[in-house]
Amino acid sequence: MKVGLQLRQSQQLTLTPQLQQAIRLLQLSTIEVDQESERLLNENPFLERDDDYPAQTYVHGDSQNNSQNNSQTSSSESSATEREAAPSDSDWAIPTFSAAASPDDEDSGFGEVAADKPSLRDHLIWQLNLSPLEERDKQIIGLLIDALDDNAYLTQSLEEIAEYLPQELDITLDDLETALVQLQHLDEPGIGARNLSECLSLQLLAMSRDPVSTHNPLSLELAQRLVEHHLDLLAAHDYAKLKKVLHCDDAALRAAQDLIVHLQPRPGSAYEQNASDYVVPDVLAERVNNVWRARLNPEAMPRLRINQVYANIMQNRGENSAQEMSGQLLEARWYIKNLQQRFDTILRVSQAIVERQHQFFQHGKIAMRPLVLREIADQLELHESTISRVTTQKFMLTPSGIYELKYFFGSGLATKTGGSCSSTAIREIIKRMVDEEDEHNPLNDSRMAEILAQQGIIVARRTVAKYRELLHILPVNLRKSL
Repeated sequence: MKVGLQLRQSQQLTLTPQLQQAIRLLQLSTIEVDQESERLLNENPFLERDDDYPAQTYVHGDSQNNSQNNSQTSSSESSATEREAAPSDSDWAIPTFSAAASPDDEDSGFGEVAADKPSLRDHLIWQLNLSPLEERDKQIIGLLIDALDDNAYLTQSLEEIAEYLPQELDITLDDLETALVQLQHLDEPGIGARNLSECLSLQLLAMSRDPVSTHNPLSLELAQRLVEHHLDLLAAHDYAKLKKVLHCDDAALRAAQDLIVHLQPRPGSAYEQNASDYVVPDVLAERVNNVWRARLNPEAMPRLRINQVYANIMQNRGENSAQEMSGQLLEARWYIKNLQQRFDTILRVSQAIVERQHQFFQHGKIAMRPLVLREIADQLELHESTISRVTTQKFMLTPSGIYELKYFFGSGLATKTGGSCSSTAIREIIKRMVDEEDEHNPLNDSRMAEILAQQGIIVARRTVAKYRELLHILPVNLRKSL
């Protein structure tokens, strides 16, 4: 084997730290960007908030001058060069974007403050303290209250509770059973039930004992038998078997069913303390002069700038003494620049989506057209991976709600005319068919496929079943009513 030296030329993509940061910022959500900005504000003295920057409205057309720089950074996967020289500090301020306030909005300066809602346990303890029960009885009932789940059900058996109680308390199983009955009559019926059947039964029992109740006693009695012994048949909509075992006709069964469906299967839901999940949209879709445009949301953008005081101090120092701080200044400059390019890219992609899906904004989900990442990537001359990053965990506010940018992409099914129909539009058609169907004779999957075929949409029955399940629509036998 002969040993020798060879010269070879090759191209290699080098990801500089600035380029890596640009890619990383592009895939972060709005909340994650805020957290990253807050971290740098605490660590880097050259970075500060820019709360005094004059407000402006930033729509797609305003970013055209930056589109070339944005394209180079956003499509960094296919670019082999990156500019190393940093511009002057005057170029580093991120503009403040704000929507115009409505002159008729008298409450624009005041946020609504939600009143504190008592928890289920707090409410029951308050009710217990108002009751005339003995102190020992209150203490035993308090033990059961602590054992309730969020739906106000007692999922642990009384035997298990009695087993775990210390013997010195001298609480027997009979004491717990008595306390449970007192708890179930403490507040609204259904609390303290051990299963769904008992929960509904307690509510029907309370309705039958109400002296001012207007419900038919026979319907109440039939509903009581239903929830106690035949709840599984009712859930399966097996009305033929129910009429046979209950010896009743359609009218009587319908009246009893109407009573049951108006009961509360989760009596603890009124006291839920679940924190609301809020999504801050990155982009707003607006109609201007009959043309749909995308605009960045001012509430989703950090307002940052270079601290000129520290920057001037560093420039006045000698090169050796300023070397330690120059890295932080460069970091602050690149962060603001990459942040600006991130928003430019999001806006460009959003505007491209709005242009291609303008029928959706006009007519809703039924007008959604098929769209893939490649179409937007080719239009903006970006890489598909860049479009994927931009559309993940980025949200757009539309007249019909807030949607993730990925929502506007989807495959399509062929039509008889040679075109295609998006899966989103087909799901909306299926939903409307179910909403408008005869509840006594609902449509099965095969029939819905036939109706879609009559409209020129070629779709298999199993595809209809898949879309129906995605919409959380029950099968035909469970949608049938008396």
